[in-house]
Amino acid sequence: MIRLFEQHKVRPQKELEGIWRFVKEDGKEYSLPVPGCWEQHPELMNYRGTGSFYRRVEVSQDCNLRLEFKGVSHTGDVYFDGEKIAHHYNAFTPFSAVVRNVKKGSHEIKVFVDNRFTEESSLHVPNDYYTYGGLTRPVAMEELGDVYIKNVHFLPTLVDGKWQGTTTVKVENLSERDKNVTVKVSLAGVSEESQVSLAAGATAEVVLTQEYEDVKEWNVGEANLYYLEARLLDDWILVDDFIDRVGFRQVTVEGRRIKINGKSVFLKGFNRHEDYGKIGCAIPVQLMAQDMDLMQELGSNAVRTCHYPNDERFLDLCDERGMLVWEENHARGFDLKKMQNPHFDRQCEDCINEMIEYHYNHPSIVIWGILNECASETPEGREKYKKQFEQIKSLDTSRPTTFATCRHFTDICLDLPDMVSFNIYSGWYQDISVKERHEQEMDWIESTGGAGKPVIVSEFGAGAIYGNRDRTRAKWSEERQADIIKENLLAYAEDDRLSGTFIWQFADCRVTQEEWFAVRPRSYNNKGVVDEYRRPKEAFDVVKELFPLLQPREE
Repeated sequence: MIRLFEQHKVRPQKELEGIWRFVKEDGKEYSLPVPGCWEQHPELMNYRGTGSFYRRVEVSQDCNLRLEFKGVSHTGDVYFDGEKIAHHYNAFTPFSAVVRNVKKGSHEIKVFVDNRFTEESSLHVPNDYYTYGGLTRPVAMEELGDVYIKNVHFLPTLVDGKWQGTTTVKVENLSERDKNVTVKVSLAGVSEESQVSLAAGATAEVVLTQEYEDVKEWNVGEANLYYLEARLLDDWILVDDFIDRVGFRQVTVEGRRIKINGKSVFLKGFNRHEDYGKIGCAIPVQLMAQDMDLMQELGSNAVRTCHYPNDERFLDLCDERGMLVWEENHARGFDLKKMQNPHFDRQCEDCINEMIEYHYNHPSIVIWGILNECASETPEGREKYKKQFEQIKSLDTSRPTTFATCRHFTDICLDLPDMVSFNIYSGWYQDISVKERHEQEMDWIESTGGAGKPVIVSEFGAGAIYGNRDRTRAKWSEERQADIIKENLLAYAEDDRLSGTFIWQFADCRVTQEEWFAVRPRSYNNKGVVDEYRRPKEAFDVVKELFPLLQPREE
């Protein structure tokens, strides 16, 4: 399943899930599922290295062929009939490649995959979450004609109480001759068309703006979605289409408040890693839905996709459930030395470009974030934060920006984002009163570049091993975790300066042993309110009891 709905009625599309042949770098062969992590196999549970996936496909007609990969972890080189057609870095962003003039019949796809930690990989490093290997998200094959729709972006705007929408359609001409084509867009009963001239091999954009009456807004818990359908006609013959789901919602920041469609909202939710028991990061839709059910049972209205762009099917679920999403690019806990890796700037730039290009239409995404807990206390780091925020604003001005800092009292970047977010673990790493430490943090934010902005507690929590019960309430016991989370939630419920809180974290996740074995029992980050199999800890019921206390605040 590529998405939770059908994206094409005209364009032939085939999902390539199933069993692929995998050849490890030493020549040993396996049969592995796609999507999947190679760590699922008993001989590959700790494998960090390289290997190649193979699959034969049948093409139904002479055509141009588009291959889309939703996630290859972490580096992939794609070959079609032995010819290299794509190179991509980053496990968490999609990419595609077009092969021109493919003949009808049988062809071979090969994907060389590398999940090693090397100097060429600036973002995938030993970290507090695990870097799996494999074709970890869906793969699809599409048959294209001479011209096709490359992508569609929809921007809703509320003007004087009425909804307008701007649709941008990207069209590419794969042929060797100029083309005059017609683009038709239909949404919520409104249709419009435009003609465009395309030079041979060129790409063009068609921008259409319409007013939409009697549409229902998308909001928290009110997931009103509409199908946007773009169709492409060549000599008045329908040759391609592109369907996406959109919502009419607008995100604004006014003073300390985050507003959805003009009304204040308080974000209360979880940080969630894509990790589940023995299956790793290749989570099927059934288990994504279970995560959503559990988070909503707790009263959550928001999720942070720490610390990378998420599987688009999970974002589809958030769209359907009215769940607010903070999505961020890929980087966590980097000191300045790691940020000065010669590949860092380009790989971050590519990640942001792909994240926004592919995920732009999701109404659930209301915040773009970057660079969790990186060197924001340094002048050199500040330049990198500034550059990335400017990049985001050049691609999308409709969503506010933020980053989660742990550089308490030393951060020099709080003036750069639209909102201030900080990670703090009072009661866990420091035996200090939550309220006392929180007041110190808020005073510091107000005295620096964060004055007057919305503030989010982006991480707080404590660790517990599932089933470890201790009447002395020792650390790593379920009781101690529940106590700390309770103290935090009660303190934040009283502070009307806040606009959101995110518990760290929803579920326990695997970490890399290279640097984390000494402080992460079981080689897991054990701060989840459920364990890696989604078994609730004592803190689960505490959150369910106290989340209702967190309510929107008006100025």
